[in-house]
Amino acid sequence: MQQETDAGSKSRDAKPGHSSVAAARSPVPGPRSLDSYLKQHEEKPLLRFITCGSVDDGKSTLIGRLLFDSKRLFDDQLAALANDSRRHGTQGDNIDYALLLDGLAAEREQGITIDVAYRYFDTEKRKFIVADCPGHEQYTRNMATGASTADLAVVLVDARKGLLTQTHRHSYIVSLLGIRQVVLAVNKMDLVDYDHAVFERIADEYRALAQQLGIAQVSCIPLSALNGDNLSQRSERMPWYDCTSLLQHLESVPLLDSDQQTGLRLPVQWVNRPHQNFRGFVGTIAAGSVKPGDAVVVLPSGRRSTVATVLDGNGEVAQAHSGQAVTLTLADEIDISRGDVIAAADDPAEVADQFAAHLLWMDEAALLPGRPYLLKIGTRTVSATISEIKHRVDVNTREHLAAKRLELNEVGYCNLSLDEPVAFAAYASNRVLGGFILIDRQSNATVAAGTLDFALRRAGNVHWQHLDVDKAARARAKGQQPKVLWFTGLSGAGKSTIANLVDKRLHALGYHSFILDGDNVRHGLNRDLGFTDEDRVENIRRVAEVARLMTDAGLIVLVSFISPFRAERQMARERFEDGEFIEIFVDVPLALAEQRDVKGLYRKARAGQIPNFTGIDSPYEAPTAAELHLPAGEQSPEQLAQQVLKALRLD
Repeated sequence: MQQETDAGSKSRDAKPGHSSVAAARSPVPGPRSLDSYLKQHEEKPLLRFITCGSVDDGKSTLIGRLLFDSKRLFDDQLAALANDSRRHGTQGDNIDYALLLDGLAAEREQGITIDVAYRYFDTEKRKFIVADCPGHEQYTRNMATGASTADLAVVLVDARKGLLTQTHRHSYIVSLLGIRQVVLAVNKMDLVDYDHAVFERIADEYRALAQQLGIAQVSCIPLSALNGDNLSQRSERMPWYDCTSLLQHLESVPLLDSDQQTGLRLPVQWVNRPHQNFRGFVGTIAAGSVKPGDAVVVLPSGRRSTVATVLDGNGEVAQAHSGQAVTLTLADEIDISRGDVIAAADDPAEVADQFAAHLLWMDEAALLPGRPYLLKIGTRTVSATISEIKHRVDVNTREHLAAKRLELNEVGYCNLSLDEPVAFAAYASNRVLGGFILIDRQSNATVAAGTLDFALRRAGNVHWQHLDVDKAARARAKGQQPKVLWFTGLSGAGKSTIANLVDKRLHALGYHSFILDGDNVRHGLNRDLGFTDEDRVENIRRVAEVARLMTDAGLIVLVSFISPFRAERQMARERFEDGEFIEIFVDVPLALAEQRDVKGLYRKARAGQIPNFTGIDSPYEAPTAAELHLPAGEQSPEQLAQQVLKALRLD
C-alpha cells in the first residue's frame, strides 16, 4: 500500500468538525516575490477528478471539506457558507460543507445533487478541478459528463451500507470512460465506530468489482468527510490505517499519460491566415510531440509535408507536447481545414467510416437505429447513423440484453456508420480521437456520448467501384432529368392513388418512371420489418437507398410511404443532389382519413388491435417546408395529380 507522505500533514487551525470559518482563509505569499510565486503556481501539475456514489453518501460534504481544509476560500465565501449553513444546513450550529457544492435551489430543497458542480482548489503541490457528480440514477448522464474529462474518480461508499447498485453503475461508467485510477472512499466511518473489519470487507468487495471492470489501480481510504478524518491528514481515530489521507493521495498520485506513446496527433481547430504570407494550423496536441523538421501526414486526405515552425502563445518554440495549444506552419501549401488531423508521417492515425462503439444515450426521446445524427469527434463533425444495436448493457449487473432502441441513461454496444471517413484512435488509447458525441440534427441538442472501440473490418474492405457509365449518361439516354417524388401523409390520404395517376401520365408521355409503394415494398425488400418506430426508420432508410440507385439509373422515382418522421425524410433528401428530391405532402384531416378507411385499419387501431398505428398511437410529423402541399380533402385525386405534373412542368 502507498506510504504516507509529508504532503498536507501540516497542522490545521481548525479541529475536525469545528464550526469556525477563520481557519480557511487563503494564505498570503510570504517573502517570495510575486513573480516567483505565480511562476511556481503556473507550473504546478493539474489533476482533474470526480466524486461519485449513491445519494447521501457524502460527496458534496467531502469536497466542501477539502475546499475548507485547503484554506483556499475567500472571506466572502466563508461568510456566505456560514450564513447558508444557518438557513439551509443539516448540521445544527456547525458548518454544512455540502453547501459549497449544492448550488441549485432544487438541490438544497431536496438535499441531493442534480447537476455537475465543478470547483477549483490548489495546495502547495498540485492544482485540482473536482466535479461533484449526481448520485441518483436518473442523472446518470450528468455523472458521465463529469467523468468524461477526469483523470481519477473518487467513488464514495457509506460504511453502513456497503456497495450499492449505484456503486456498480458509477464504477461501470468510470471504466467505460477510461478513468484508470479510482479511490474507494469508505465514508461515514464515525457511524460504524471506525470499525476496521467493516472497512476491509467493503474494500475487498470493491477490489473484486474493479477487477471485473478492468480498473487496474484502486486505493481504498476509510474516512469521515463530516469530521475530517483521513481527509487532509491522517486521523488518530483509525490507528489501524497506516497509509495516506485522501488529500495526500491526490497530491502524490502519478498523472498517467499514455498519449505520449504514439506519434503526433493534432486535430485542426482553426486555419489562421491573417495575411497572404502566413498560413498556420491551430489546435491542441492530442498525443505525441512535434518540432520543426518533423514529417507529417494530413488525415483523412493523406497529403504529406514537413513542419516548418511550431508556435505557442509566446512565439516560436523548439518543441511542443501533448496538451499544448500550438500553431503549426508547413513547408508545403496543402489543403487543410478544420476537422483534419495532422499526424506523424511514420506513425499515422487510422482512418475509417464504420466503427464498433459504446454509447450512453442522454436524450428523453429514444435512440432509433438508422436515424441520422451529427457526430462530433475531435474538431470534426460528420453525419452518422447507428446501423445496429448489438446489445444493451445493464450497467447495474453488466448483463448483455437484446435491444432495438436505447432509452434515457441506457448504455448500448453499437455499430456506427459515418458519411465520411475520420481519423480516430481507440478510446482506450486516446480520449480526444476516440470519444465522440451525437447531436440531434433538428434541435442541435447533444443526445449521446460514446467511445470508439475499433473500426469495423468491412470499413477497410469496401471501396467505391468506378462506373464508366454514370448517372448523367443514363439520364441523357432517356432524355429526362432523374427525380424522386416523395409522397408523404397519413394512411388513407390518397398517396398511392395520386402517385399511380402521375406514373400513368408520365408513362403516356414517354418518360421512364417507377413507383416504390409502401405496401408493395413490405412484401419483399422490407418484409422483415414491423411498424415500431425503429422499424419505420429502417423502412425509410432502405427505400431511400433503393430510390437513390434508381435515380442513378436515370429514372423518375415515385415513393409513396407514410414516412411519419421528419428526421427520416430529411435523411432521404440528403441522399440526392439539389433539385432531385421533391417532397409532396398529401394533407388530409385525420377524421376524413378514417372515413376513407377501406382496409378497416383505423377501426382496428382504435380497438387496440393494431399497435403503433400512425395518427392513433404513433405520431405523424407533418412537413414544414414541403415543395408541394396537396390538400387531399378539398380536391379530387385527378386534380392533385395534375398539380404534381404542373410542378414538374410536364402538364
